[in-house]
Amino acid sequence: MTRSPLRILFSTGSWAVLAFLVLPILIVIPVSLTDTSFIGLPREHLSLQHFETFLESPKWLHATWTSIWIGAVVAVAATTLGTAFSIGCWFLSDRAAMIARWVMIVPILVPPVVQSLGFYKFWVTLGLIDSHTGVILAHTLLGLPYVTISVFAALANLDRRLPQAARNLGASLGMTIRTVIVPAIRPGMITGGVFAFIVSFDEIVGVLFLTVRRVETLPKMIWEGIQESVDPVIAAVATILVFITLLITLFGMLRSK
Repeated sequence: MTRSPLRILFSTGSWAVLAFLVLPILIVIPVSLTDTSFIGLPREHLSLQHFETFLESPKWLHATWTSIWIGAVVAVAATTLGTAFSIGCWFLSDRAAMIARWVMIVPILVPPVVQSLGFYKFWVTLGLIDSHTGVILAHTLLGLPYVTISVFAALANLDRRLPQAARNLGASLGMTIRTVIVPAIRPGMITGGVFAFIVSFDEIVGVLFLTVRRVETLPKMIWEGIQESVDPVIAAVATILVFITLLITLFGMLRSK
């Protein structure tokens, strides 16, 4: 069967877009195996020296651990607050819930530099500059919209008559939320928590505004490595993150079958 020119054009365009998205990510793998002291392709042989440098460097490991535990705290805090907000809006009228949702989504629409400048001015007043608490609070505010979007999507599929039935059978509001609503929206909560963790783990603009020396996250270390000297360890870190992402994606695909 002859393929139409339009179909060939769309197919070629799709593969071109896919290559444009994937190739820049995959190029870090050979770069991470370079035998040189600067970022570039291997010259004489493949080398794992930059992976060894990452695993043996207390500074890199400390920054990685800091990003992980901050991201975990942010995921829990954002999921808790975002879920409570979403459930509260779900009980409101449709108009009030719509206004509240738009207000919560505003942080996504504001440019990161503007957000970070606002955080900086406010955090200076509160004395939270260059502190883990300040970073966690800022990242929690950035992660909240993603949690609310996911939880609202889950609540949209929940029959409003189920909580009403539970209340009619004598369940308190708290018990209704714990035993009826939360189990029904748990997938949305997990999705929102994952997004909140990713936002925190990957965030760099706010960290540069809010930290000086005491707080070192992995994105900040990568940024400093690019600014001071183009360190191939950056490519090694990127390769590790790419493989972790692929493993998580593969696990999710296998589990969904």
